[in-house]
Amino acid sequence: MTRLSAATLDSLPAKIERPTYDRNAVRRGVVHLGIGAFHRAHQAVIFEDVLNRGDLRWGITGVSLRSPTVREQMAPQEGLYSVLIRDGHSESVRIIGAVHDVLVAPEQRQDVLAALAHPDTHIVTLTITEKGYKLDPATGALIESDPQMSADLASLATPQTAPGFLVAALAMRRAAGLRPFTAISCDNLPHNGSRLRAAVIALAHRHDAALADWIGAEGAFPETMVDRIVPATTEADIASTREMLGVEDRAMVKTEPFCQWVIEDKFCGERPDFGDSVQLTSAVAPWEEAKLRLLNGAHSGIAYLGGLAGIDHVHEVLAIPAARHFVERLWDEAQATLSPPPELDVAAYRNALMARFDNPTLLHRTRQIAMDGSQKLPQRLLAPIEARLRTGGSIDALALAVAAWIRWQSGRDDLGKSYVVDDPLADVLASRIAGQDYAADRVSRIMDVDAIFPATLRQNDALRETLTGWLDILERRGARGALQRLEAQRLEAGT
Repeated sequence: MTRLSAATLDSLPAKIERPTYDRNAVRRGVVHLGIGAFHRAHQAVIFEDVLNRGDLRWGITGVSLRSPTVREQMAPQEGLYSVLIRDGHSESVRIIGAVHDVLVAPEQRQDVLAALAHPDTHIVTLTITEKGYKLDPATGALIESDPQMSADLASLATPQTAPGFLVAALAMRRAAGLRPFTAISCDNLPHNGSRLRAAVIALAHRHDAALADWIGAEGAFPETMVDRIVPATTEADIASTREMLGVEDRAMVKTEPFCQWVIEDKFCGERPDFGDSVQLTSAVAPWEEAKLRLLNGAHSGIAYLGGLAGIDHVHEVLAIPAARHFVERLWDEAQATLSPPPELDVAAYRNALMARFDNPTLLHRTRQIAMDGSQKLPQRLLAPIEARLRTGGSIDALALAVAAWIRWQSGRDDLGKSYVVDDPLADVLASRIAGQDYAADRVSRIMDVDAIFPATLRQNDALRETLTGWLDILERRGARGALQRLEAQRLEAGT
């Protein structure tokens, strides 16, 4: 099958939106670390809109920090790919041309450094997941025992980590008399800009105190919040797109119509006019907190409960009335811990989230969301639990979600089917619960992992008791039984 490329653009159906600018005239003002489906469906689309408005400074050099998969998908297509947008009622496709190169860091370290240090580069964006920052969740310090971080602490001649690449490139820019780039974390982490800044400056300080001071004084690490549901691409999606385009696109991504990017207005150099695509603000934290605790918190609960019940997709979980009640109850508990910005109508946001979760065409897999739970739970579920316990509020739905995550560590669902627990702490957690005969003991052993649970929660007997109760129900009656029990609480209360 003929591949999507510059040569085949003119053959696409007229209804397909495509780049309106001269790609050969584009400068590469953005380097993105961790190029994957989310970046291609979110930030790259926003920079594409900037290019289509005529500002050609904002082409993207994508960097894969691990595998060559995305490069192999995109190189034969000259960086072009399609975004398939589905909302359950309609679908559309547009072609994105903002990504001009994809570099594979383990193979092309010097090329990555050259791109980061280039005078045209003004912005570096990152989607490297929580574990990519190499920071201890409990202390915020560099994880020096990590082999890649250990190598970067010894030498930055051939960087291994995202912070390592940034520090090495910033040293090159300083030596060349250039300003730093603005580094923007786009991962779902509270205070993601501060975390990225901390990792970069800590690593820089270990090599050159003056460099660390320069980065701290001259650099910028804005806080951000990103929101768009981007399920993993399947062969069926590729086939569907092939029928719409008439050509093969191995790099396509699928997503929903909704797209949001909130950025702290703190740049140290040039930035594009984002127009209506981005909300610039002086305070990202309230937006970020609402998204983490409402969207992401509910997603995690749906993922573990649905996964344990043997349900593959988010919308299928929500077809169960008790699961919808669980989400609404979790939102009630989490909403009470928020200080939303005036521009955010939380009731409308919740309604919109439920509609997004119900989108049957996204086929968002529960097991995809369940990945890396040890890295996600602290900000999504444990933080609102801690806030609720301080005020004496109920935590049943939030605790049920956490208990489902604990149950998930067993590697076997309610139907007896086994699965791989995809998590950097999977082995640690499995060893903790191995040989523990009682739910209370399993809860205690998991709660004692200080990389996940803060001291205030580890010492909280009420949380320990509530988690034990829900884990016991999950193990005896399964996820569906636990959801029914939560629903029964509502009926018993007459609400």
